[in-house]
Amino acid sequence: MEKIIFENIQNDPIELITLPNVFKPNTTTKLLIKSVLSVVKTKKKILDLGCGTGAVGISLFREGVSKNKIYASDLSKEATECCKENTKFYNFDSDIRTGSLFDPWFEEKFDVIVDDISAISEDVANISPWFPGVPCRTGKDGINLVSQIIINSSKHLNGDNSLFFFPVLSLSNTDEILSIANEKFNYVELIKKESWPLPEELIPHMDFLERLSKNGAIKYEKKFGMVICYTEVYCASNESFIK
Repeated sequence: MEKIIFENIQNDPIELITLPNVFKPNTTTKLLIKSVLSVVKTKKKILDLGCGTGAVGISLFREGVSKNKIYASDLSKEATECCKENTKFYNFDSDIRTGSLFDPWFEEKFDVIVDDISAISEDVANISPWFPGVPCRTGKDGINLVSQIIINSSKHLNGDNSLFFFPVLSLSNTDEILSIANEKFNYVELIKKESWPLPEELIPHMDFLERLSKNGAIKYEKKFGMVICYTEVYCASNESFIK
């Protein structure tokens, strides 16, 4: 196992253990945490879906918005083992399960669900530096997993005022993802957005990315001689939550 330091939202570093095939927390993880904390102000029963090392669940618990324990799950047994070890390190009560998407939770319901599974084109993921050894079965336009999560999330929310947070990367079909979310929820609000330059590892593949863009599978902008992408975090609910 390897130890990593995750620089949290207020430069409050979290020490985590991980394994080579476990997805490590990144800037999207941090943006998710910031987004949740900007909306959720009281203790809630929160699910960290696609937990990886457990960075989201641990961070939210440390910030005092999680009720009673950390609830987290991941398809990867290695990920959930890391998550269990990391919650033990911080002496946090937890319920951590292994399985695909919502399968481990059956009839369990939550006040807040945080989807830590990013929508990204599978074709882009396969040539990117982000998923070494981690399977990414999101489809050409990146909507396969996130669409299932959005559609099934309402079955695991406690009521109309419960909240569902999900990240959208421009390296996916953002329009289709938001269309699905708007069909399932009465309110879908953009909470946070960050732009970032396309990683150097992807620059040699620009011809391929151009074709994906023309087909509507991904989006990016060219500015100041750079290729700019973005990450957005949305919150969805059936009741208005913006004060």
